[in-house]
Amino acid sequence: MIKVNTIAATIVSALITGSAFAETEVALDVLSGDEATPTVEKINDTDVITDGWDIFGYASMNFRTVDGKSVDTEFGKPDYKTAGTHGKSTNQVEFVIKKHTEHANGVWSDFIIRSEYGNGNSYAYSSAGSQKDNTTAQFEVKEAFVEIGALPYLGEETSIWGGQRFLNRASGILSGEFWKQSSGVGAGLQTRYAENTMGIAYVIADPDAGAPDVLSCENNSDASTCKIVKTNTPRTTLSSLDLYYYDVDIGIGSLDFDLKYMQQEGKDNNSDDGFGAAITFNSSYYGLDGWTQTALAYGNGVAQNRGVNFGGWSGGDDKAESLFFTSYGVLNLSEKWQMGSEMTYMGALDQLFGADNLKRYLLAVRPSYKVNDNFRLELTASYGHEEGADGYWGRTGDDLESDIYNIELATAFTVNADYFGRPQIKPYVSYINADDEASARQIGIEDGKDEIVIGIHTEIWF
Repeated sequence: MIKVNTIAATIVSALITGSAFAETEVALDVLSGDEATPTVEKINDTDVITDGWDIFGYASMNFRTVDGKSVDTEFGKPDYKTAGTHGKSTNQVEFVIKKHTEHANGVWSDFIIRSEYGNGNSYAYSSAGSQKDNTTAQFEVKEAFVEIGALPYLGEETSIWGGQRFLNRASGILSGEFWKQSSGVGAGLQTRYAENTMGIAYVIADPDAGAPDVLSCENNSDASTCKIVKTNTPRTTLSSLDLYYYDVDIGIGSLDFDLKYMQQEGKDNNSDDGFGAAITFNSSYYGLDGWTQTALAYGNGVAQNRGVNFGGWSGGDDKAESLFFTSYGVLNLSEKWQMGSEMTYMGALDQLFGADNLKRYLLAVRPSYKVNDNFRLELTASYGHEEGADGYWGRTGDDLESDIYNIELATAFTVNADYFGRPQIKPYVSYINADDEASARQIGIEDGKDEIVIGIHTEIWF
């Protein structure tokens, strides 16, 4: 079997060798009669003709309470059990800073930094002190990479990149879950061929990155015997070799193809690699006015998590094998009515995340009514299901199967009442009901089998 490290080295070598074909400008003497008159025309192809900074971003501020308290649960949303607005981040802010430069010879470069604050934090902080919970970071740089395009020896439609990034991300419209990405540090090449986008990338990620140090005490009742100890666990670096070919026109839409071969170091032979593949269909809303994205993915071993969803969460053994399907989009019903929908299925062909015969699926709709240009009404309804073989994750009895229903009413005050109109301030009431108390406990409901969440979600993209 060819090691991914060897393939990556080959890619880097090819890029380095290609630079030998760069053209060099020389000055020529021009003879005039019997006298040589040197004429030098200085052409600085590297002169900067465009240079500037752009700032983009996203913010999601979610004030939500259950019986007057904030809660640290998303009620099963990351597991395709619900689809309401009740994500737990109380104050998530992202800034994307982009420096774009163009040169006289057509070569361009982008430097992109994505910083993120508050993702996953459920506390409602005040101004009393540091907004940080022990060793849990609140501000992080999530992406930092450089992309260079139109190099003369690679062609004007080709670019190369290196650094840390989220490559080729895609997420469900109502679950909000990213099912496709390569999140980590790496490098790649992208080009155009026959009107299509194609690329290759090599990305690595460490599952234990950011793991906190531990407190070790010789005597638990005597603080003076305690000291901070570095975890120093052996690294089990993950890697993914990505091949993709996008925008293939088939008349009624377009197709995207993804292939990923993943490896993990420091594991036994049964848990050291895996393969993932996906095909995505981009089209209208099933023949009606609107759009949909429909994907079918397969993954095994290290690639068990939806096949093409690579990052520090990846990993698995030779029993891990899964199938993933999702279809989501927005239907334009009329000038006033729009509807978002999502159907998602994820199931084990053998085991998934160590569970035999694990199956999850979600059905969700969100009709939206535009009262006027600045006010919108929304209804969200979802049904989520999970089941597995007896004993999966230690579960038995009522814990083996879950049915979760979610109904949410919301009003959106916005500058643009389109389905994706932002910024908006959206008060909502979300009712969540489980088929039994065992299922309710799995999604964070403490008493009984139902819960009411009251909140105001504020969101902006810029």
